[in-house]
Amino acid sequence: MGDADSASDISVSRLILVPAVITLGITILRLVGELRHWPAPFFNATAGGGFAIVGIVWLVPILGIYYALRLSRGGQGPKSFGKAIGYTVLGLVVAVLGGFVGFGPGQFFGKEALGYVIMAAGAIWLFPAWPSLFKTLVAYGYAARIPVAIVMFFAISGKWGTHYDAPPPGFPPDTGFWATYLHIALLPQLVFWVMFTVLVGALFGAIVAAIAGGGQKVTAES
Repeated sequence: MGDADSASDISVSRLILVPAVITLGITILRLVGELRHWPAPFFNATAGGGFAIVGIVWLVPILGIYYALRLSRGGQGPKSFGKAIGYTVLGLVVAVLGGFVGFGPGQFFGKEALGYVIMAAGAIWLFPAWPSLFKTLVAYGYAARIPVAIVMFFAISGKWGTHYDAPPPGFPPDTGFWATYLHIALLPQLVFWVMFTVLVGALFGAIVAAIAGGGQKVTAES
C-alpha cells in the first residue's frame, strides 16, 4: 500500500469525509424524491421507508468493509479478527436485548430509555476488540444521522408527508411535536441507527478484512 495508507496518516476525519458527503447527497435525493412522489421501489414515503432502494442504510455494510480494510492494511487492525468478530456478535445480542427491553411487552418507568442505553452498550462491545474501527464507525454514524435528525425536525413540524415524518403504526396521533420528535426521530437516529452502523458495519468489515488478510501479519493496535 502507498503512504496514504500508513498508520500515521490514517485519521477518522479523512476516512469519513467523502462517505459522509455521499451519504448526505443520498439523504437529500431521497427527501426530494419523496416530496415529488417519485416511484417505488426507489422511494417510499411510508413509515420506515419501506426498504426503498435510495437510502443510506445500504451503505453501512459497504463502508464497514471499506473502513476495516483501510485500517487493517494501514496498521490499525485488531489484535485478533476472531475476537473482533466475536465481540461484534455479542454486541448484536446485547443490542437485540435492548430492543426487547425498550419496545417489547410490558410497561415500566424509563422502559424505552433503558432499552436505548442497553443498545448503546451493545455497540461499545466493539471498542476493546478494534478501537480504531469503533471510533471510525461512530464518527461516520453521527455524520450520517445528524443530518437525518435535522431533516426530520422540519419534516415533522411541517407535516411533509415523507417517511421522515411518518409515525410508526400505533403511535398516538395526539402526541405533541417535541415528544413525537424525541420518540420517532432524535433517539432512533442518534442511538439506534448509530448502534446499527457500528455493529453491522463492523461485522461485515471484520469478516471481509479477516478473509482478505489471508494469513498476512496485521500490525495490531496497542
